[in-house]
This record gives sequence, structure tokens and C-alpha cells, in this order.
Amino acid sequence: METLIIATRASNLALWQAYHIRERIEVAFPEVKVELNEITSRGDKILDKPLALVGGKGHFTKELEDEMLAGKADLAVHSLKDVPTYIPDGLELCAITERQDQSDVFLSHTYRTLDELPAGAVVGTTSLRRRMQLLEKRPDLKVKDLRGNVNTRLRKLKEGQYDAIILAYIGLKRLDLLKDIPYVEKLGFFIPPMGQAALGIEIVSSNERVREIAMTLNHEETFICTKVERDFISVIGAGCSAPVAVNAVISESDEESESEKKIEARAMIGYPDGTHILHKNLTAPLEDADILGDQLAQAMIEEGALEILKEAEEVAFKDEMPERL
Repeated sequence: METLIIATRASNLALWQAYHIRERIEVAFPEVKVELNEITSRGDKILDKPLALVGGKGHFTKELEDEMLAGKADLAVHSLKDVPTYIPDGLELCAITERQDQSDVFLSHTYRTLDELPAGAVVGTTSLRRRMQLLEKRPDLKVKDLRGNVNTRLRKLKEGQYDAIILAYIGLKRLDLLKDIPYVEKLGFFIPPMGQAALGIEIVSSNERVREIAMTLNHEETFICTKVERDFISVIGAGCSAPVAVNAVISESDEESESEKKIEARAMIGYPDGTHILHKNLTAPLEDADILGDQLAQAMIEEGALEILKEAEEVAFKDEMPERL
């Protein structure tokens, strides 16, 4: 029997994802036995400061990639939103699973909705993207850093350290944690980050057998859309922690033939305090998806996106830096 080793982070959500992929592979390839190589990533170890202050990229992927390059794993399962656009030589992001619900979600034990939060209420999130979009809509709120795994964040909310917190819906759904939270509201006006709610399958490029197996996990439309998002991030030069939101979707009209399908990409860049916001939307025929991410980035660069992003990264967490660094 063949053995295939998956490198995965050791968090509950990462393990759920790895077990999910293991099951899919073993069902499709009964001759393959899948084992997990569980690793604690740098991002999981740094819990005393926001990752945006740490610098560098690949906080949740580097150790997994190192295991593959050392021959200790055949593929890695990542939350795609955590995967930098730069992939090390010898490795390849070859498959993307079908994207699920991309929503960000408001959670509270006291207030039913975001609109019900009183002025000055404390909302927990570490994401500069979420902070930006939240404060654009509700500049009267106080945003407080929130680190730790999902269970730790929910415990802090229950203890009353926050009036509300914002997390990704899909992780809570996969771990069946929504039932324990009194008030849950999907934030439809939020633009998600690159790759949210899809899994990225990274392989050792030279291993054709693993490529064959991994490609059975690929969802073509999700691959196309997330490539647009990743192309945009690459051209803009934003790291995973930057205050940048980008999302691409393919039109779903039943009446459209494949040649008539369109792809729409929308993006948002701004300061973490919800000011200096730049929005942009572009639509193109599906056949032009390969250049849409680049076009969207260039259009925003012409409107000052790089200057906004540079300043945004300098002012991010400015109030917290003296005590945290």
C-alpha cells in the first residue's frame, strides 16, 4: 500500500482540514494510506503581538514547506488565505478545493447585531482588513487585538473581554462552534481576503504521483477566482496581514454559455482606522481571467493604492507598538 504524508498545522481547524483531505484521498485512491505530520507553525507560537507587527510572510506555512523540502511530507494542506503569493522553489500550489461560505461573522453574547453595538463598544479582531472595514462603517467602536486559536477567542468573548468579536464563518461552521454563541450575524458588506474559505494543496513539484492525487481535489472555478485574487495581491505587494480585501466571482446565470460567462473582481485598500479607503471593481469575460487580477491592481495603483498601503502599514497598531515591541 502506498503511503502519503500530509503536513498540517496542529490547530483544531487545520486538523479538521487535513482529516477532510485525507478522507477524500483515501476514498478516491483506496490503495493509498494517508498519514499526518502535525507541526506547530510560527504563527501559532506568536501569541503576544499582532502578526502584522512581526514582519515577514508565511507565518502559518513556512514550517510545513520546510518539512516538504526536507522530504518529510508529500503535500501540505493550508487555509488558502494564509498562503503567500511567493511559493519556494521545488514546491507548487497545484490544487484549490471548492470554496465554501466566505462570510466574516459578528459574534456576541450581549448584542444581536453590529448595528446594536453602542458607541465605544469593544470589538475583537487582529485582522487589519476586518478592522478597516469595521471602522469605515462604525468609526465610533473600539477595536482591540484578538489572538489565539478559535476556542481561545471564543472563551475571551464569553468572559466579557470583548462586547463582540469578528471571525471567519467557515471555521466556526467546520468545528461546530456556532451553536454555543447567542448572537451571530454574517457581515455581508465585508469583502473577504484573498482565498478565504478555500483550501490550498501544496506539493513537491517533482512528485508526479502526488500531483495526480492532488489534482483530483481541484475545483476549477475556485482555482480561477482565487488566482485572480492572488495575482492582485502579488502585484500590489501586500502581505497576508495587510489591510487589503479582494474577491473574485464568476457569473452563475444558467442562460449563459461558457463563452458568455464573466468574472468580477472587487478590491478595497485603506488605513486600518477605516479612513483613506479606496474601492475598485472590474468585470471581464471569463477568458480574460488570467489578466484580471493584474488589471485590477494596476487600476488601483493609478489611484494611489501603493501610497495608501505604505502609510497603512506604518500606522497599523501604532497605539499598541510601544508596549508590544
